Amino acid sequence: MHWKENRILSAKNGTNPMVIKELKGSYVVFGDVQFLPGYCVLLPKREVRLLNDLTLDERQDYLLDMSLVGDAMIKALNPTRVNYEILGNKDHFLHAHLFPRYEWEDESVRYMPVWAYDASNWSNDETAYDPDKHDEIRKQIEVELKKIYSDE
Repeated sequence: MHWKENRILSAKNGTNPMVIKELKGSYVVFGDVQFLPGYCVLLPKREVRLLNDLTLDERQDYLLDMSLVGDAMIKALNPTRVNYEILGNKDHFLHAHLFPRYEWEDESVRYMPVWAYDASNWSNDETAYDPDKHDEIRKQIEVELKKIYSDE
């Protein structure tokens, strides 16, 4: 099985190369595309369809992890803000998108949801994750996450 066929299972078994760090209630993974540098996805520890399918303790861990990943992104990347989205419309498993937003973004999309960007950003080779271009950003997020979780 290719790791993209089941991103949660591949995170659990160590075959998902995009995992940055396993957290208390989730796995934080680097985005397949990086048109907004530092874009990450948060996967739950077990495969569920909805946030509401998690127990209350699991939800608390997952949502706290989401906010702490945002803290790490802010410290590592200095964006103007972080957008958090849990959608579940296309991929039918719980996952959260964390998008750092930047002052340099074009005026036409800067204050809009990230989905206002041209759809080609999701499949364009120019925006695809490239270790040579993006691993320094990925490492910065990981360093900040380690600091945050060592303070708990």
